[in-house]
Amino acid sequence: MIAASLRASAEVHEALAKSQRAAIAKAAGLMAAALNGGRKIIWFGNGGSATQSQHMAAEFVGRFCRDRRSLPSISLTENMASVTAIANDYDYASIFARQLEGLGRRGDVAIGLSTSGSSPNVLAGLRRARELGLSVIGLTGAKGQAMRELCDVCLIVPTMETARIQEAHLTVGHILCALVEEAVGV
Repeated sequence: MIAASLRASAEVHEALAKSQRAAIAKAAGLMAAALNGGRKIIWFGNGGSATQSQHMAAEFVGRFCRDRRSLPSISLTENMASVTAIANDYDYASIFARQLEGLGRRGDVAIGLSTSGSSPNVLAGLRRARELGLSVIGLTGAKGQAMRELCDVCLIVPTMETARIQEAHLTVGHILCALVEEAVGV
């Protein structure tokens, strides 16, 4: 089982390298342009994707590979008071869209993570980000084709296995961090 899991993960990463290399580069370019223009990166997702969005935001605010200035990046899952108040006062599907209304500005980048590609609150957040003039990036799995139309760049991991999708999203997030650090040159 151990060897099979590692092989399955490696196969997904190999397929991702073949199918999504240009999309990853494009996403990194949008992110670097936003940061170089004084804008920020906003991440969001549910469950494991929520913690991955927090992880990625932390890599930008803290550091990834080298010492540099802090880069403005937040995860919309970090403020539980906002998440629960919006879910209670409006509905759970509004938790990201509502926060984007208050925190997102034209020129920022919104990055939504959804392994299924069908999470109503992530889709609503992506729609709202687009309406607000943010660049929109999606990370999803093979079933996430619905996200594609809402995004400037949609990175689709070519598998339907949740664990493999989440592993690939983490890898893509780290690649984006490295590419952006290089591009902002700070």
